[in-house]
Amino acid sequence: MRSVREQSVRKRSAATLIAALVAASLVAGAPNPRAEAAEAGVDVSPPAGVSAGPGVDLDTVTIPELQARMADGSLTSTALTTAYLRRIEAVDPKIHAVLRTDPTALRQAAASDTRHRSGDTRGPLDGIPVLLKDNVNTRDMPTTAGSLALAGSPPDVDAALVTRLRNAGAVILGKTNLSEWANFRAAKPTSGWSAVGGQTNNPYVLDRNPCGSSAGSGAALAASLAQVAIGTETDGSIVCPAGMNGVVGHKPSLGLVSQAGVVPISAEQDTAGPMARNVIDTALTLSVISGTSRPGGPGGLADELTHPSSLRGKRIGLWRLPSLGPRVDALMTRTAEKLRTAGAEVVEVTPPYQQRLAELEFPALLSEFHRDIDAYLATRDGPRNLAELVDFNRTHPAERTCFAGQELFEQALAAPPTTDPGYRAMRAELKDLSRRSIDETMAAHRLDAIAAPTNPPAWTTDCARGDNDVIPSSTPAAVSGYPSLSVPSGFVDELPVGLLLMAGDHQDAGLLSLGAAVEHRLHAWRAPRYLPTVGPDASR
Repeated sequence: MRSVREQSVRKRSAATLIAALVAASLVAGAPNPRAEAAEAGVDVSPPAGVSAGPGVDLDTVTIPELQARMADGSLTSTALTTAYLRRIEAVDPKIHAVLRTDPTALRQAAASDTRHRSGDTRGPLDGIPVLLKDNVNTRDMPTTAGSLALAGSPPDVDAALVTRLRNAGAVILGKTNLSEWANFRAAKPTSGWSAVGGQTNNPYVLDRNPCGSSAGSGAALAASLAQVAIGTETDGSIVCPAGMNGVVGHKPSLGLVSQAGVVPISAEQDTAGPMARNVIDTALTLSVISGTSRPGGPGGLADELTHPSSLRGKRIGLWRLPSLGPRVDALMTRTAEKLRTAGAEVVEVTPPYQQRLAELEFPALLSEFHRDIDAYLATRDGPRNLAELVDFNRTHPAERTCFAGQELFEQALAAPPTTDPGYRAMRAELKDLSRRSIDETMAAHRLDAIAAPTNPPAWTTDCARGDNDVIPSSTPAAVSGYPSLSVPSGFVDELPVGLLLMAGDHQDAGLLSLGAAVEHRLHAWRAPRYLPTVGPDASR
């Protein structure tokens, strides 16, 4: 969830979705994962004749390319995981995106190598290193939501999406920093700051902000600290960090990915979603965490998105949002021309009802947060409800080292309960208007998607001022529960700007396919220039 100034289930079957797609720095004192694996008697060395390093460009390699290398024996998950761990150690002291690495990461990688050698892999993410935002429950690592209140014992069980990742053979590499409580604590928060992890920096310009509560996930991917990452969004917290860090982020349709075991703001809007440096890795990760993955083979999702379809005949509505500034607007003009050159029809649109959505969203979220955070806290050690959490923050000065306020907590305590008729009417109007804002716009212009700038250029991080982030583009999809996808669009000076694509309810497959075609045409990914090189096998 972004700050207050931005405010203003039906799940398709696995077969349906797949068919549509086919046509911490390390925390001080944390265990060393290589040493931990060796002490456990796990052989983490690659087979004879296989290089110990990945020999790939970590900035640009895709999951299908990695899987092909692991299948032919020229790469191991152990080597890939080691390369990412080395990058975290060398690079993350500048970024502060990774709270902790999993001491069992190399053990997980070694198990994947055994499966690859036997030909018994578990799908597209087997052996692929994944970082998790630290509001996603992990039974063997702390899950803090950035707050010292949850920094004690880990949760009892994994989040449902983590279970899916483990069952698919993914290597859980560690946890990323986030905006504390997903940016739903203070009226003037600073994105990317938490009492547990400090301030995450934008890898492109280190004094600039990474945006949104999935700040650590976005910054870690931009710095090539993992192959993919998991973020969460209530309104903007996947897509804005994706845009501002120059990577891809997909906010799935509401209900497509289970929220069980994820620290909540609102069950009516919350969703976890995949983030990566390209659309194909994003889509493959979604297929796993939504339970729609299938074994690899010829054709299918990988081929579909590696060789994206043409934009010819596609109709895209451009919502310009000139409030984000003339340089962003100029970039949108250039982007529209590139899409037209590729055969797309781009028409300008203005989705209706945006002012009313801005008026209603925040009051509804206050009621929902009180209900949902109380239910979550009851499952954890520490404060057992929101009132106790407010008291905790008042008595722990470290919670106030960047910004002191917890105004949203206090307002949520006073908000009407979700049983109140006034609240119910408000949420019903929100759902109706947000869906109509997208549905009516797409129908009136016969669109395949609505596009808008995801973000302005990153602002300078400033605890005293807080965020400068009035970014309305994410709200229609966030409130309606429809999918959205941010892909890199280009740069304003050294700072990335994303293009946000939105489509109708549970049109995730079509949106990802369109996003792959847009990505192919824009070629907008560019790694940060100023991060150090890490050995002969790692990029830069």
